[in-house]
Amino acid sequence: MQLSVVIPMYNEVDNAASLLHEVGAALRGRFAYEIVVVDDGSSDGTGERLMELKRDIAELRVVRHRRNFGQSAGIFSGIRAATAPLVATLDGDGQNNPADIPALYEEAQRQAGSGASVLVAGNRHKRNDNWLRRLSSRVANGVRQGLLQDDCMDTGCGLKVFPRQTFLELPHFDHFHRFLPALFKRAGGRIVNVPVGHRPRAHGQSKYGIWNRLWVGIIDLMGVRWLQRRPCRPEWEYESE
Repeated sequence: MQLSVVIPMYNEVDNAASLLHEVGAALRGRFAYEIVVVDDGSSDGTGERLMELKRDIAELRVVRHRRNFGQSAGIFSGIRAATAPLVATLDGDGQNNPADIPALYEEAQRQAGSGASVLVAGNRHKRNDNWLRRLSSRVANGVRQGLLQDDCMDTGCGLKVFPRQTFLELPHFDHFHRFLPALFKRAGGRIVNVPVGHRPRAHGQSKYGIWNRLWVGIIDLMGVRWLQRRPCRPEWEYESE
């Protein structure tokens, strides 16, 4: 297995089939892969639809949460269940284009000999969201970059490729997925940005709004800043008599 594609889903019953078939069309025949979808306690039949799709998609594995825990929990459960050394994440709403995954994977392969753990981050060059979401994202990216210096142009893009083992060694907390580049840098890794597409949502509704992300985002930002000021592996861990 060369790549595990991890997709958290919450109430995406109308997007599941088309998105998973697109992943297969983008990756089949290129390299060995699996698709790990985490049903994060959906109430609209997403879990049942995924179990049906398993009959037609040999690469599909399904992890199910007993209730909704949030996107970070979905990503963590999916990566913990994954088996490949490299992981690609993308959102379950269909706005990330699976056709962009090979470019990020190939960049990760090119960077593999650099001696550092590399996170390849998608950078949405044309956002298909309303003006308010685009504006809030631009402001959030500017504030985050100013405080954390995480070298990521678009941390809100769900499309990323990185080593599974490095991810499992990072601090994990609710909403940590928004700060993966900063956490990778803290662990000694590097960030590489790759332009990717972005599509309008075809079905369902966004689970995020301006207000349900603003206050937790500010609190988490301060928490990650605090983490950055503490060494990932303190010198005293290596002291011995």
